[in-house]
Amino acid sequence: MRVRRLGGIAAAVVATTTLVTACGGGGSAGGDGKIQLALVAYSTPQAAFEDIIKAYQKTPEGKNITFTQSYGASGDQSRAVASGLKADIVEFSLETDITRLVDAGLVAPDWNQNATKGFLTKSIAVIGTRKGNPKGIKTWDDLIKPGTEVITPNPFTSGGARWNLLAGYGAKSGKGADQAAGLDYVGKLLANVPVQDDSGRKSLQTFVGGKGDAIITYENEAIFAQQNNQPIDYTVPDSTILIENPVAVTKNSAHPKEAAAFLKYLYSSEAQTIFAKNGYRPVIDGVTGFTFPTPPQLFTINDLGGWPKVTKDFFDAKTGLVADIERKLGVATEK
Repeated sequence: MRVRRLGGIAAAVVATTTLVTACGGGGSAGGDGKIQLALVAYSTPQAAFEDIIKAYQKTPEGKNITFTQSYGASGDQSRAVASGLKADIVEFSLETDITRLVDAGLVAPDWNQNATKGFLTKSIAVIGTRKGNPKGIKTWDDLIKPGTEVITPNPFTSGGARWNLLAGYGAKSGKGADQAAGLDYVGKLLANVPVQDDSGRKSLQTFVGGKGDAIITYENEAIFAQQNNQPIDYTVPDSTILIENPVAVTKNSAHPKEAAAFLKYLYSSEAQTIFAKNGYRPVIDGVTGFTFPTPPQLFTINDLGGWPKVTKDFFDAKTGLVADIERKLGVATEK
């Protein structure tokens, strides 16, 4: 197990921006010859995307491109696009939030037919604690001790929350081999969660604001905190899950050529380096200057059966095993 000491998060940086707009309405072409693309994403990569967009606009392909940017809980963002929110490029926490748009006819079925299988960034689930770790919280078992308050978002709005719960579930079930043991762990864990925000970034704000003894979060969120001077430590568990975040261009984009060019740039060494500076693990080779630990028992969603099975078995709002746990705790499972 590896322990990391964090700095913190400046309040101005922590605040989640739900909509950042540049130069008019989404998907438009102005009289000045500029084309506007609408980016819709989950909550945590906002700072990275803002830097990437600035870099892209300095390239020949990006010099006449402006963007609207919308950030929020992954599931909410996906549902909003399915209901009509304008989007040219979408990046979400979960693959299932893209497949919702495939089913709606808004993203091509072959969206993931590339070298990275459609994934733009990677991370892992980690355990964050107060500076100095006063309660000595280092393992998944420590999170279910009586009196320990753990912060993690609602898995029925937040993709990050699903990754968090599956990290603990997989670690304690032997990668799903003992479902009963894994579900027993998830039940005890959620019983120690005093508040379930609707996104990973909001949960980080809650923790930074003083609530909870520990937080389950993305490694990149922990690094984000370190870069912004918040007194938090974090531990990389020996057994945890590899987080993979998907990206796609929408089929109804008014500017498919320009959207595809931006998507291509997101996989460039320049863009992936910016993601790495923001704590994300690159999905391409050749990004140097960054060291990310490899947990000895790292596992993937495929080890647990893959997203279609996991979503149906665990996160169906009415019949899912986690939904049943949440209802018993009085937590909402349907939007």
